[in-house]
Amino acid sequence: MKAVVLDRITEAKDIVLSEVPIPEPRPGWVLVKVRAFGLNHSEKLLRLNEIRADYIQKPVIPGIECVGEVADPSDSGLAVGQKVASLMGGMGRSFNGSYAEYALLPRRIVFPIESDLEWEALGAVPETYFTAWGSLFECLHLLPSDTLLIRGATCALGYATMQIAKAIGCRVIATTHREEKLPLIAEANETVIDDGKLTGMISGVTKALDLIGPRNLRDTLTAVEKGGIVCQTGLLGGVYALSGFDPIKDIPNGVYLTGFFSNYPTKLVIDDIFTFFNKHRLTAKYGKVFGFENVKDAVIAQDNGGVDGKIVVKV
Repeated sequence: MKAVVLDRITEAKDIVLSEVPIPEPRPGWVLVKVRAFGLNHSEKLLRLNEIRADYIQKPVIPGIECVGEVADPSDSGLAVGQKVASLMGGMGRSFNGSYAEYALLPRRIVFPIESDLEWEALGAVPETYFTAWGSLFECLHLLPSDTLLIRGATCALGYATMQIAKAIGCRVIATTHREEKLPLIAEANETVIDDGKLTGMISGVTKALDLIGPRNLRDTLTAVEKGGIVCQTGLLGGVYALSGFDPIKDIPNGVYLTGFFSNYPTKLVIDDIFTFFNKHRLTAKYGKVFGFENVKDAVIAQDNGGVDGKIVVKV
């Protein structure tokens, strides 16, 4: 089969498709014929830095998510040809991932799905919508009566969370730091140019999803109403930890701070996402689709930031 294989730091321009054996099925694992996968910032971090770490199995096929069909179910109880989605749980790091024509994946992260969406739309779902769903409902306890702030909304996760929030009837305030990107978040009830300070600029926010991260988190905490919840999920601001953060002083009285980590998907949540899609007749939002033979171009587009929204590769 064809696959992207990494064993060292690899720039986008150096991505190639290699010929490798199709994985041999074994108990507890499922061989999936990959139909589509999304690109994620996590894979960029792996290519450009994390590949050097001792805990990365090398050589490794990257890719933390995919959709496809069961090619060999082994002892999983799944059926040949069954439509499935898979994500996280060590995929593309502890064991080979989805940048390939076939992926051998642990049964615990292979989820049967029922959907009439095309493969390219399905390919945009697993990681992005699982993260959006967990951030909104597990962490923020989002309700139709809420006003949701999405800080850093012009990214795949921002578009997904806005879509879900609008579907249940929330009022949405979305931000971007670039005026030319305002049309991309026009679906929101209110759009704001974010210069790093929202406190005093917006009002009525009961729930906030911060995709910028530690760089502006203190300001997000003071921008919400008393009783509000802030969930930090993204790290778009390029700052990965808060220096000198004092929870007593920096979290206002009556405001709650949480975060979402997407490494533990469950069948219940995946089922809930696709039930929601079917109920609301939604299709997943994505920016651009590349054929697998053009995966290098897809990765270059990711590194250049040349696509607004999720990049999907169709195999």
